[in-house]
Amino acid sequence: MKFPASVLASVFLFVAETTAALSLSSTYRSGGDRMWQALTLLFSLLPCALVQLTLLFVHRDLSRDRPLVLLLHLLQLGPLFRCFEVFCIYFQSGNNEEPYVSITKKRQMPKNGLSEEIEKEVGQAEGKLITHRSAFSRASVIQAFLGSAPQLTLQLYISIMQQDVTVGRSLLMTISLLSIVYGALRCNILAIKIKYDEYEVKVKPLAYVCIFLWRSFEIATRVVVLVLFTSVLKTWVVVIILINFFSFFLYPWILFWYSGSPFPENIEKALSRVGTTIVLCFLTLLYTGINMFCWSAVQLKIDSPDLISKSHNWYQLLVYYMMRFIENAILLLLWYLFKTDIYMYVCAPLLVLQLLIAYCTAILFMLVFYQFFHPCKKLFSSSVVEGFQRWLRCFCWACRQQKPCDPTGKADLQSSRDRDETPSSSKTSPEPSQFLNAEDLCSA
Repeated sequence: MKFPASVLASVFLFVAETTAALSLSSTYRSGGDRMWQALTLLFSLLPCALVQLTLLFVHRDLSRDRPLVLLLHLLQLGPLFRCFEVFCIYFQSGNNEEPYVSITKKRQMPKNGLSEEIEKEVGQAEGKLITHRSAFSRASVIQAFLGSAPQLTLQLYISIMQQDVTVGRSLLMTISLLSIVYGALRCNILAIKIKYDEYEVKVKPLAYVCIFLWRSFEIATRVVVLVLFTSVLKTWVVVIILINFFSFFLYPWILFWYSGSPFPENIEKALSRVGTTIVLCFLTLLYTGINMFCWSAVQLKIDSPDLISKSHNWYQLLVYYMMRFIENAILLLLWYLFKTDIYMYVCAPLLVLQLLIAYCTAILFMLVFYQFFHPCKKLFSSSVVEGFQRWLRCFCWACRQQKPCDPTGKADLQSSRDRDETPSSSKTSPEPSQFLNAEDLCSA
């Protein structure tokens, strides 16, 4: 049975960020910064409440007679109690014999073109641990993108405007960044396990390191770009946020309406139609919050029974990173044009270049992960390198298709002149050679 390290990491980040936020809010109150205090408390307590509801919903405690657990969740102590319960189950699992076990069937990753199906017995204790891990993974994602991401953006903005980074603020920003990166990492692992549910997925340590670096560069760059733009154009940042929000929020619903599928009724049997709608809107809100800061890796599909698309769409991934890179470049350009005196001692061109390179570094680590460290890379129809080579061949073909236009015209003109000058000659000019079509070139 695996050690519940993910549960311990989730609880540690939850407690550390909440404690740091409450301590910093008291500092703002003593300094007379009421607005900063209110926003800091809002971005700390709101995700706490959502985490409690998530843990209650996954474990279905509302339909069970557990008043002590409900009281602890009302006191915002639910994660601590759940963590204590997890370790009690873990340390007592080897002492008692399991009376009932369930059998799961998983397929191994293909080896030499063959894939074997293996059976595994899952006892009650291990099943409970799996449920707890799943609940804490979802809670970590909610904490990261509905609390830590706005909190990090707010504290970095305050530091720039006040031109001062205190110890408490730097500690909270560090914990918030770790929380966001960890939430994005859990999102990646969750997406892999959902898409390849029939396979036994084992993620190697180097894969975790690669995802961590990819998400760290991506999220840090995005937050810095938004804060820099907000510091010089406060009104226009609202427009940017609203465009991003409604684009990602409405996209799954537009696809659902376009598919013509019936309204999903099998999310939870105890939920009414109104409750199902509220859950779907909350999931869409979470999906939107993730995509505003980084690639979600999980594509929401409302007409699917699992609510998650199991197909990996490389086209959406490419379009997302291209559009995000262009958006970041435009925001940095506007910041450079309208920067104020607070950036007097900052080398603006160098900072812009560093941020763009950092975002490209994030994309590079992402490509390295999919090429070398993805646990299911053997199931891919083509690798990243092969896809890049095909794209390069087609690009070269397109360039070569445009070049021969002028030389062909000149050759025809020259041959007509030769025929006019020597009309009695029986020698004919050779026909211009035909070029390869797109399929021949791409297959060469």
